[in-house]
Amino acid sequence: MTVNRLRPRRSCLAVPGSNPRFLEKAQGLPADQVFLDLEDACAPLAKPEARHTIVKFLNEGDWTGKTRVVRVNDWTTEWTYRDVVTVVEGAGQNLDCIMLPKVQNAEQVVALDLLLTQIEKTMGFEVGRIGIEAQIENAQGLNNVNAIAQASPRIETIIFGPADFMASINMKSLVVGEQPPGYPADAYHYILMKILMAARANNLQAIDGPYLQIRNVDGFREVAGRAAALGFDGKWVLHPGQVDAANEVFSPSQGDYDHAELILDAYEYYTSEAGGKKGSAMLGDEMIDEASRKMALVIAGKGRAAGMQRTSKFEIPEA
Repeated sequence: MTVNRLRPRRSCLAVPGSNPRFLEKAQGLPADQVFLDLEDACAPLAKPEARHTIVKFLNEGDWTGKTRVVRVNDWTTEWTYRDVVTVVEGAGQNLDCIMLPKVQNAEQVVALDLLLTQIEKTMGFEVGRIGIEAQIENAQGLNNVNAIAQASPRIETIIFGPADFMASINMKSLVVGEQPPGYPADAYHYILMKILMAARANNLQAIDGPYLQIRNVDGFREVAGRAAALGFDGKWVLHPGQVDAANEVFSPSQGDYDHAELILDAYEYYTSEAGGKKGSAMLGDEMIDEASRKMALVIAGKGRAAGMQRTSKFEIPEA
């Protein structure tokens, strides 16, 4: 079985699973990923019916080009197992991932993996195809993030959940994603880097959480830009107005994308028999080598995932 665990996730749109109007609208938005939410966006009394609403929309909706995810409730609640069973049995063939919130240890991921495997076997689905997205939302989860990232071959992403995390460590701020007053540096740098290192060490994607001031697109761009600069793959979006901004921030510029593709082409040529089997070479005024190739692969990969098209091509130099 081959599963693409590195899907495009520049923009991950949150949609309340209990709101048919929002579920309908989400299908037409240019988000890379849509996650239908049974957790915080769903009132307790609405959760049972929302499960069936989500199944209906997964099976009957047009989610072309989008990664389809459902966020279930966390294992400390009474809703989790029924969320998973109802959604996966009802729409497992039209579902890409289950998002597990408030993950605190590897055992919680293992439990979800086992439950998914049992359902897949019972229903005759391909075992292991459905991925897991693990959301880190408190200090214990962050301390265990390396073990969480290794807990299952189903894991595709590690996600930062800032609101609950800020509450769990008593951060002095009510504005999710903004810097707390009185601290002159970036209060989230350590958290983001620890998540990023755990993700990259296990070939996973790292996703930043939401920015709740949904009409402040400039503020969203600033916070998203921080995560993108570190190397994060994408960010949650809570409003249609944030989708285009996320897609732009987490995509390379056209110039950087073209340059990365040129480096890859040039390096392939110069290391070949025809190109002289060189370990390093000049591309214009720039020396390129194996390290250049690795860096270019990252930028080119992001551009390809975003559907970007090249506007230049490598020309073999005349002898």
